[in-house]
Amino acid sequence: MRNLSVVSEFILLGIPHTEGLETVLLVVFLSFYIFTLMGNLLILLAIVSSTRLHTPMYFFLCKLSIFDIFFPSVSSPKMCYLSGNSRAISYAGCASQLFFYHFLGCTECFLYTVMAYDRFVAICHPLRYIIIMSHRACVILAMGTSFFGCIQATFLTTLTFQLPYCGPNEVDYYFCDIPVMLKLACADTSALEMVGFISVGLMPLSCFLLVLTSYSRIIFSILQIHSAEGRRHAFSTCSAHFTAILLFYMPVVLIYLRPTPSPWLDATVQILNNLVTPMLNPLIYSLRNKEVKSSLRRVLHQLGFLPE
Repeated sequence: MRNLSVVSEFILLGIPHTEGLETVLLVVFLSFYIFTLMGNLLILLAIVSSTRLHTPMYFFLCKLSIFDIFFPSVSSPKMCYLSGNSRAISYAGCASQLFFYHFLGCTECFLYTVMAYDRFVAICHPLRYIIIMSHRACVILAMGTSFFGCIQATFLTTLTFQLPYCGPNEVDYYFCDIPVMLKLACADTSALEMVGFISVGLMPLSCFLLVLTSYSRIIFSILQIHSAEGRRHAFSTCSAHFTAILLFYMPVVLIYLRPTPSPWLDATVQILNNLVTPMLNPLIYSLRNKEVKSSLRRVLHQLGFLPE
């Protein structure tokens, strides 16, 4: 990546319109961040410690929990003390932050698609599930999500930082992201904005269409089940995943696919996406799953959080 900029650092202005709320926001953001880390670590421990959960579905859930730990860590530590204040970030640090944010976000997007495919195979082709979702296939799919996420993030980061930044360096946001960085460029960004819009929009849209295709087939197959208990169990298994998908995709649409950006609305939605969704995922996947809840109880008991 070639640095054409005379700007050596950027100033993050924080969350818009939050002056005077620094202490309150610090407590709120730090609480969300700690609960996110603890929830996803518990899910990881529950899956690793229970041999009954060593299946493809929980293998992908395990990777999702790992990424849900790192994803908010890209922006949350700065966000915890940045609101209403200005903080400097180096040019390289800004580029790294943008890269890792989109690498982790894109990888999660691909991972949700793979998890939808896993549920499709489990419900629509149960007798061939073990063969199709073999250990080798799961490893390839998991590595593929990270590989294509890295390619997407590299493209978006290069697209953003190949522009010259030679004047204003105040980022009207709490972390470096594409829409706010393009405003500071000393060049016409209309063509790049369109390419970025297509890139950021096309990838999630394609994944979401694949997810909808999988779930349309899943719903059709579930409706063919004669047993009411069987239908209830199948819907229960898939509803958690579909809820998590909706929580993931809605912020992406609101932030990157709106023609007219709004800094305050974008910041609000981004905070929900960065902190709330990763925190809710462990709850979504555990509250309606007896095996996960049973394993979590064992883990909490071994850690001394639950009595005998």
